[in-house]
Amino acid sequence: MEILMPQLGETVAEGKITTWFKAIGDAVKPGDNLFEIETDKVSMEVPATAAGVLAEIRVEAGEVAPVGAVVAVLSGAAGATTAPAPKSVGPVPPLSPGLPRTSIVLPAHPSPAHMAPATPPIMLDPFREVRTPERNFGPAKLPSGVVVTPLARRLAGEAGIDLGRLVPSGPHGRIVARDVEAVIGQTRALDDAFGTRRPQRLPAPDPDRIKALYEPGGYEEIPLDGMRRTIAARLIEAKQTIPHFYLSADVAMERLNAVREEANAAVLPDEAGKPALRLSINDFIIKALALALQRVPAANAVWAEDRILRFRRSDVGVAVAVEGGLVTPVIRGAEKKSLLDISAEMKDLSARARLRKLKPAEIAGGVTAISNLGMHGVREFAAIINPPHATILAVGAAARRPAETADGAIRFLSQMTVTLSCDHRVVDGALGAALLGAFRHFIEHPVGLMI
Repeated sequence: MEILMPQLGETVAEGKITTWFKAIGDAVKPGDNLFEIETDKVSMEVPATAAGVLAEIRVEAGEVAPVGAVVAVLSGAAGATTAPAPKSVGPVPPLSPGLPRTSIVLPAHPSPAHMAPATPPIMLDPFREVRTPERNFGPAKLPSGVVVTPLARRLAGEAGIDLGRLVPSGPHGRIVARDVEAVIGQTRALDDAFGTRRPQRLPAPDPDRIKALYEPGGYEEIPLDGMRRTIAARLIEAKQTIPHFYLSADVAMERLNAVREEANAAVLPDEAGKPALRLSINDFIIKALALALQRVPAANAVWAEDRILRFRRSDVGVAVAVEGGLVTPVIRGAEKKSLLDISAEMKDLSARARLRKLKPAEIAGGVTAISNLGMHGVREFAAIINPPHATILAVGAAARRPAETADGAIRFLSQMTVTLSCDHRVVDGALGAALLGAFRHFIEHPVGLMI
């Protein structure tokens, strides 16, 4: 039985094996931990799903393999190729700098026949999307119920064709490759007739071309790890596919600072005489944005390709800087949680994020996100939306600035500049302004955050 590199999330493309718990020739029972993997965001132990003997290890500790690659072979196990199910573990011990980093290359879009097992699998495979074009080109069944063959999905995805507009001609009402090819042919004919051309794919990256611009030996090459590659791919996708626009506002912080100071002073100390818990500005920001989404429910939504998903609950992601990049754990139902609960949960998520101990479910989903660089002295900035979110709030540093008061006088007041990035497909200008206005109201009237 072949053991595959599992997929721990829809955006995870590869994993690095950090430790093998079994050696070649060792007996393996169902539930025994086989190896430990580190993805771009989390660390996991992967247990066996069948009994047998570990006959072959194809990806050694320290090596990187793409999702779906064969990492080991288990002999004497009944069943077929399957991906073991992972479980969360503690922090990963640091690897020696001398360990190699290699990649295993698979066909870009393997067909079901290429990857299908010879006999029925011994378990329901939760990583089925690894073996079909679903992860790259969408599900096999459209919302209308029409089934699309894998080749048709790939062709349509590469050509940018909306499958929902095609007339199926295949057996049992399926959309097949010839249906897509017919539309591609029609599009090319129109391009030729009107002298237009569709955008061409960019050439593959050529690092040697960049290196040739600089003097040899004058730089250090830093290989990209899984996290940095994922961040690069997601940001390119976001900027190329999401029509961003930005709204900025200055928020008065005088009342919030006073309420926060009083609340922290009221917290009972622990056994060591130190405050048991201290509320941060970020805790108030999370709660304020969650309540603002409840006040402006049309903005509590995400883009889902051919539709908009609008949510009842405010699930707010918060960007956390970790070594080599960032992760965005999600505070679920933040509108119903107290500031103390949000503070305790955020501290726990942040600590485990830096140790790469977050579970995939803790970083998946969410409706919006917050990126706060105020603690680094940044006055204001615009953040890139994290798909499929429709908004992200960039928070700058609070500082005393001259401002005109209601009586026309000029005073120095504590203010914070925030910028809301919006996906215009979901949130238009007026709706974004309403959301930002609701957020500012809750920050400037912080008692409402504590009720």
